[in-house]
Amino acid sequence: MHLKTLTLRGFKSFASATTLSFEPGITCVVGPNGSGKSNVVDALAWVMGEQGAKSLRGGSMEDVIFAGTSGRPPLGRAEVALTIDNTDGALPIEYSEVTISRTLFRNGGSEYAINGSGCRLLDIQELLSDTGLGREMHVIVGQGRLDAILRATPEERRGFVEEAAGVLKHRRRKEKALRKLDAMQANLVRLGDLTAEIRRQLGPLGRQAEVARKAAVVQADLRDSRARLLADDLAQLSAQLEQEIADESALRGRRDEVEAQLVAARARLTELEELAGAAAPAAAEASEVWYRLSSVRERLRGTASLAADRVRLLGEPAEVRAGADPDDLAAQAERVRAAEAEILTEVELARAGLAGAVQARQVAEEAAAVAERELAGAQRAAADRREGLARLAGQVAARRSRAEATAAEIGRLRATLEEAERRGREATAQFTTVEAQAAGAEAGELGLDAEHEAATLALEEAEAQVAALVEQLAVAERERDAERARADTLALSLDRKDGAGALLAADEPVGALGSLAALLAVGPGDEEAVVAALGPLADAVAVESVEAAVDSLRYLRSQDAGRAGLVVAGAAAPVARAEAPAGCAWAADLVQVPAQLASTVDGLLAGVVVVDDLATARQVLAQHPELVVVTRGGDLLSAHRASGGSAAAPSTLHLQSAHDAARNAAQQAAARAEQLRFALAAARPAREKAAADHEATLARLNESDAALAAVAEQLGHLGAVVRSAAAEAERVRASLAAAGTSQEQDEAALVELAARLTAAEAEPAAHEAAIAGAAQARELTAAEATAARSRETEARLTLRTAEERARALAGRAQSLERAAQTERAAREKALERERRRAEQAQVARAVHAGATFALSVLERSVHRAADERAAAEQARTERDAQVQAAR
Repeated sequence: MHLKTLTLRGFKSFASATTLSFEPGITCVVGPNGSGKSNVVDALAWVMGEQGAKSLRGGSMEDVIFAGTSGRPPLGRAEVALTIDNTDGALPIEYSEVTISRTLFRNGGSEYAINGSGCRLLDIQELLSDTGLGREMHVIVGQGRLDAILRATPEERRGFVEEAAGVLKHRRRKEKALRKLDAMQANLVRLGDLTAEIRRQLGPLGRQAEVARKAAVVQADLRDSRARLLADDLAQLSAQLEQEIADESALRGRRDEVEAQLVAARARLTELEELAGAAAPAAAEASEVWYRLSSVRERLRGTASLAADRVRLLGEPAEVRAGADPDDLAAQAERVRAAEAEILTEVELARAGLAGAVQARQVAEEAAAVAERELAGAQRAAADRREGLARLAGQVAARRSRAEATAAEIGRLRATLEEAERRGREATAQFTTVEAQAAGAEAGELGLDAEHEAATLALEEAEAQVAALVEQLAVAERERDAERARADTLALSLDRKDGAGALLAADEPVGALGSLAALLAVGPGDEEAVVAALGPLADAVAVESVEAAVDSLRYLRSQDAGRAGLVVAGAAAPVARAEAPAGCAWAADLVQVPAQLASTVDGLLAGVVVVDDLATARQVLAQHPELVVVTRGGDLLSAHRASGGSAAAPSTLHLQSAHDAARNAAQQAAARAEQLRFALAAARPAREKAAADHEATLARLNESDAALAAVAEQLGHLGAVVRSAAAEAERVRASLAAAGTSQEQDEAALVELAARLTAAEAEPAAHEAAIAGAAQARELTAAEATAARSRETEARLTLRTAEERARALAGRAQSLERAAQTERAAREKALERERRRAEQAQVARAVHAGATFALSVLERSVHRAADERAAAEQARTERDAQVQAAR
């Protein structure tokens, strides 16, 4: 069930026929204030039977009829029709769509209809009572209703709960029955009164009774006849009654029997369900035991298999170790150690013999070399002699020329060295000068870096200031636009459509000065108090005089523009007021008005004081009952009247204060925006100047970097020159040293050649005798050197042989000892392993035997658990069948 359509004709603001279509789900009605959204909810409540005009936000039920506008006359009736989709049959009526309608005429007549057929309000209420709808149902929460629900007493909340639970319709029926009983009781009282009055009249009627006796006899006969007829009818009816009673007794007996069977079946069903509930844990436990036992059986099988494998593995014979006897190895080590000592002694003796042989060979070879040189000298002298003195003289001349050329080259190299050193010194001096210049440029570079960083920081600060001003300007402009929009919205709210609005918008001069709210200036927080003190006149219009007030009233009546409250301006001076009581302030002191309205406002607010809260108001009123006390929250208290409560709709004074505040805020925001615009205009040139300074410092820094790069390039060139000069000087020094060495060699060779020339020119016989003696001496010394070398070779072979034998035996004793220790440790470990294998084999046999025994026992337990599980399943199946049959 859901609402399909709602049609309004002449209801409140809906002058023309308006149809709202609804779909299943949530429907939202959206619109600005005053567009009639609440009127849609009022129409729903009204068509469903709402009878309270205040619940419909009106003074009387006639207010729901369209009252007319300046361009459209008022209507004579209001009609609302609500169509409900009843495809689910929620409404107790044989229609898939139900349309309920209500029509109210301006003369007070009212009509209700269901699907076009006239009905009563009670019929509509009864129709909607089972669906949760209706004028008093909780499904409609109007304006102010939520606060009433939240602040409801426990009794009122019970009423809401009963409404939601559907108890309300039964309560209404009960109240209706009670009203009928009360009416019946009143009728019974009236009947008693009539009976008493008639009894007082029985005396005069006695005579009439005597006359009536005759008629009574006739009537008695007639009654007798009728009685006989009725007796016969009674006998027949009694027989029928007895038959019906007998039938009823039989049916009752049958019903009692069936009820007894039903009770027994229910008891049996309960018993079976209890048995099934009690047996379910046992069945589950049996299944769980079977699963656990099966799992343990599998584990025991694995354990037994593993134990059998270990028994078979450990039962195999251990590997027999075929190692040497440790004692034999130790004896071999002792013998090897003794042989090693003997060989080391032989090595020392052979090394001493080798040293003697080497020394003898060196002596013999030196003697042979001397003899060889002497023979070579003698032979060269003879050869020189044979070659001729001319050739030897030519060699002497060539060597002398070469020595002279070498001397000239040495002079040239010395000159080149001096030139390279001179270039190096000049390049070094220039490098030092340029390096000093580079140091100065780098110092200037530091200053330029500081200037550039300062310019960059100034530019960033300027840009940040400009960005901040732009952001502040945007915020101020948004705030200005928002406040202007708020002021415009409040101005539209102040544009009243009642009589006061008509006076303020009148083209004819009626003497209106403006609305009182617009003419009053109230401080923040005092609006509620001033509105409460002025009462209805807070929305009044100020006029110049009484004549202007009369003209305004005539204008409203002639234009049918509604009603308006008027305040007449007065020229009298304000009356001096006494000092306000402690803790109070005169209401007239909280407002500022034009001079022409000062006396009027003083009169309106005369005797009105403002306090902070109701407690203070009660104390002030107790001390000064002649005063009218209002609180800043809008509550009014006096000796004869009081008003206040929760917040109500904002008055014109509230709207005017909010409008003035929004307008002032908009002006302040506009002024702030203008100031920010001026500040932004001043900040932008500063940012441009900072940008120019930044560019200038950057250009100077780039120029400095270029200069430093040029200086660095010059320093690199000078450094290369210095290194080149140093390298050239080094090469010249090397060449000069080589030339000096060559010169010394040439001079030595020249001296030798000159000596040979002199020797060649000597007597030939002396040379031949020297050659023969030198040859004999060479043969003797050569034979001795050959014998010495043979002895040295034999000594070396002897030493090498002894050393090889020593190296072969070195460490052999330690190896044999380590082998003996290793063999002993291996034999001990083998014994330990054999012992552990025996223990493990024994443990494995015990585990295998235990697992085999436990497996045999467990097999029986598994079979028993399986039987119990099957029995439990069978019992559960039988109980389920019995329970199904019992049901």
